Amino acid sequence: MDRSIGARTYRLALRVFRLFPRSVRRITVRTVSPSYTVGAICVIERPDGAILLVRQAYRKKWGIPGGLLKRGEAPEVGARREVFEEVGIAVELVGPPAVVVDADPQRVDVVYRARPVAVSEIGEVRPTSPEIVEAKWFAPDALPELQFETAEAMVALARVRATHTIDPAAAEKHLD
Repeated sequence: MDRSIGARTYRLALRVFRLFPRSVRRITVRTVSPSYTVGAICVIERPDGAILLVRQAYRKKWGIPGGLLKRGEAPEVGARREVFEEVGIAVELVGPPAVVVDADPQRVDVVYRARPVAVSEIGEVRPTSPEIVEAKWFAPDALPELQFETAEAMVALARVRATHTIDPAAAEKHLD
């Protein structure tokens, strides 16, 4: 009985809420909902499989280029912007992104796989932001100690990649 009263009260509250102007509903939701920051980060790969990692001035372990999105900025735009700001290279995003939600610090990261646009950018890379103290390419089997967030992002991206891989033989059967 207690449960049905609670459910009816909740449904009534939702009906009343629906009558509020859209702006009031939006403010209400943003006030009572937890706030999260949203960032975009890139796992940048060269044709030989090497991965670009950066060391930030305020962290000891290695990470991947990226950062917080600006208000209203699309994640793919923010990802390319952050890479260019931090290491000065233009990248092309490859495949679907992964999304990592870290509830404790209330952060959401959109993780992209990327590759340098220009062949000239696959060699030595230098930091172009005071926040980055070192940028270096690493073979996938010789990665240094990674930040927790970077390792988590790479695993999430690998999962997305595995679920979006198409077996050419299976795809050909579907075309027949």
